[in-house]
Amino acid sequence: MNTSVQQNGQIAPGIQAMLQVEGLNAWYGGAHILFDVGLTVGKGEVVALMGRNGAGKSTTLKSIMGLLERSSGKISFMGKDISRWQAYQIARAGLGYVPEDRRVFSDLTVVENLETGRQPARHWPDGTEGFFWTQESLFSLFPNLGNMLDRPGGKMSGGEQQMLSVARTLMGNPFMVLLDEPSEGVAPVIVEQMARMILALKEKGIAILLSEQNLHFAELVSDRAYVLEKGQVRYTGSMRDLLGNEAIKQKYLTV
Repeated sequence: MNTSVQQNGQIAPGIQAMLQVEGLNAWYGGAHILFDVGLTVGKGEVVALMGRNGAGKSTTLKSIMGLLERSSGKISFMGKDISRWQAYQIARAGLGYVPEDRRVFSDLTVVENLETGRQPARHWPDGTEGFFWTQESLFSLFPNLGNMLDRPGGKMSGGEQQMLSVARTLMGNPFMVLLDEPSEGVAPVIVEQMARMILALKEKGIAILLSEQNLHFAELVSDRAYVLEKGQVRYTGSMRDLLGNEAIKQKYLTV
């Protein structure tokens, strides 16, 4: 079992909590979507947020990122209450977000898209050196991007756009990344690169909350999992325990 996981599926003692969500509720207009969602992600952890389409995974990420007009609950990031912060303030604090629809600038080149995400280098709160992503270091993670520097975003495949969206977020030097469905609709070779990228970020101490339906992909990269169904957390535990729990998989994950 991963050393960051206790038997109850929570962060083990001594692991710094990067993100803590308590009693999160969210609405789209008059429709109540999330119901008292709670979760925690530790430094250097990859936590999968799993469930079928419509379970509330993307809504959870958008709520954490301050992108919904109506939500309630407490969201703490690196010890600060960000519950009422605007999205740009959250991004500047070091929480990155890669949306499901990628949102690359179609008329800008790869290099120009990357530059739109640039933020200053960061240090950890204890003063230790953080990280500073350059285009060159990102191309080592995503070699394909290095071969298409002048290609407009609108002339890239879906998988290439996904890589660009992730790389652009990393240009902001985040301490943590919210990653929405990175394996959806992309070729297997891109999925493999995404998995390697996530594990490389984990080694740097970067935390990742991953919204994902692909159980195999989540298994490759995740320490723990939360399973959502109809906007409620139905299961929390280590990824290993989830893989061995056929009842939970059948009830909440299979189509």
